[in-house]
Amino acid sequence: MERRNFLRLTVTGAAATALGGAAWDQALAAGKFVVTGPYGALGTADANGIALPSGFTSRVIARTGQTVASSSYTWHDAPDGGACFVDGSGWIYVSNSEIGATGGAGSVTFDSAGNITGARRILSNTDRNCAGGATPWGTWLSGEEVATGYVWETDPWGVNAAVVRPAMGRFTHEACAADPDHGYVYLTEDVTDSGFYRFKPTSWGDLSAGTLEVMVGDTALTNGAVSWAVVPEPDGSPTATRYQVAGTKRFNGGEGCYYAAGTCWFTTKGDNRVWAYDATTSRVSLAYDPTRLRQSPLSGVDNVTRSEGGDLFVAEDGGNMEICLITPEGMVSPFVRISGQSSSEICGPAFSPDGTRLYFSSQRGTTGSSSGGITYEVKGPFRA
Repeated sequence: MERRNFLRLTVTGAAATALGGAAWDQALAAGKFVVTGPYGALGTADANGIALPSGFTSRVIARTGQTVASSSYTWHDAPDGGACFVDGSGWIYVSNSEIGATGGAGSVTFDSAGNITGARRILSNTDRNCAGGATPWGTWLSGEEVATGYVWETDPWGVNAAVVRPAMGRFTHEACAADPDHGYVYLTEDVTDSGFYRFKPTSWGDLSAGTLEVMVGDTALTNGAVSWAVVPEPDGSPTATRYQVAGTKRFNGGEGCYYAAGTCWFTTKGDNRVWAYDATTSRVSLAYDPTRLRQSPLSGVDNVTRSEGGDLFVAEDGGNMEICLITPEGMVSPFVRISGQSSSEICGPAFSPDGTRLYFSSQRGTTGSSSGGITYEVKGPFRA
């Protein structure tokens, strides 16, 4: 079991920390600090406008409005949440399209050497598909970020038709994270007084039926035990799901969500926090809280993923267009910085199955428009 409360270091200058509770005050009073992340400082921006640590390289794999290599698929507008899936000796990267009414998702296929071998549409004509999550059985859950939004279960290969999953609730969906250890799928909600949900399928691997629950606890709680209560009407009618259960713990704008090793990490953009939910003990804590820092490199927290080495990679919606890394020891530092795209946001970070490549998108690219999206790959010596 991994450490989940990240109680180690403090911050000055280019790096920050992720501490919780009284440890914040103790560490700040002691004047401790860190100066760089585990990969060292960022270098100058490359030809793609991407600044990376030494030893890492970037490439563009797709641009909105342009045909993806080795395919006839025109890459979609506003690329957003994403995930990778094993495909024989290669892999697939799936990406949502956060466009109203004509959104959906597409995917790109790679061979074992990382060459693009195809691309396709896997979901069409849905509404503002923002984030989502991968399932252990090899499907992509794509959430609609509208008040009556659904989760759609899609086939990354585009062979099987996408299926809507009403039992997972109708609300302003953001991310999903499957927990095979306890049999739940966690879900975030992108509103300022959101709930944090979990869905228990009647049969694991089949999302057509099950029970939707919402976290219950003191909204001010940042470190302690929580409980769960059944949402009586998952369809959100006549009362929105987040208002159906007394004592629902409120979060300020749920965003990214990722499960691994007994913990579900999720972000809340309104207060720029990263949370950790211990699924075994049913406790929440803060993995990152900038209000207790002198200076922080991470702002506008959004999508989150995790490397094989246990590092969290948190993408920024705005900020200075960085993906920042949070180590298991609690150190936070920039890993990627995109230059010349201040009107965009970074979306969809996901690692290839072998852990050597990180994919992500700049939703609006250099133009600041949904028609200017760019999807990237970063390759290098990620920690195992």
